[in-house]
Amino acid sequence: MTYSGEVTVGGPADVHELKDLMITKIAVGPMDNNAYLLRCRATDEQLLIDAASDAETLLGMIGDDGIASVVTTHRHGDHWQALAEVVAATGARTYAGREDAAGIPVTTDVAVDDGDVIRVGQVELTARHLVGHTPGSIALVYDDPHGHPHVFTGDCLFPGGVGNTRKDAEAFASLIHDVETKIFDVLPDETWVYPGHGNDTSLGTERPHLPEWHARGW
Repeated sequence: MTYSGEVTVGGPADVHELKDLMITKIAVGPMDNNAYLLRCRATDEQLLIDAASDAETLLGMIGDDGIASVVTTHRHGDHWQALAEVVAATGARTYAGREDAAGIPVTTDVAVDDGDVIRVGQVELTARHLVGHTPGSIALVYDDPHGHPHVFTGDCLFPGGVGNTRKDAEAFASLIHDVETKIFDVLPDETWVYPGHGNDTSLGTERPHLPEWHARGW
């Protein structure tokens, strides 16, 4: 079936099948958080992005093969409610942005900086440090050698705008700058965007609206 990226809490996951990577998206928790399970087709190693909530659902999605690692995109509590339980059940190594690690109440095994590479099997994900929603938010870019890039943006980029900066002009200026220079300026319109909440989008869909975002300040 064709992947849509439209998932609801309590509903089924949606699977995006790429040549080297399988991406399973599910919605969990009272804030409709997205969690993404990445599986390397060559090795069957798995990585989870945001153990947001409902450990039972996440562990059911992960299955008996377990996960090698779990990446927390940022320190806000709705993105790590199930982290302790998932790590206890799987023994997964934990990753988070260096500046946000102290705000996550599960030990971060690997503090992530801009440009760091996180591997799931033979697949490489490049971390981009995007400052503004939180000090240490990270996005993960998969540059598919067989197609267009895919980027997991946490709460830094959504359909219709960047993440919430709570009417802080300095934080907004930082976030819009980082999202433009590290995402829009270096990735093509075809890039698929997987956000921390809600439906997916593409950079091409959002790019024409960047001036509007600047003008409104959020």
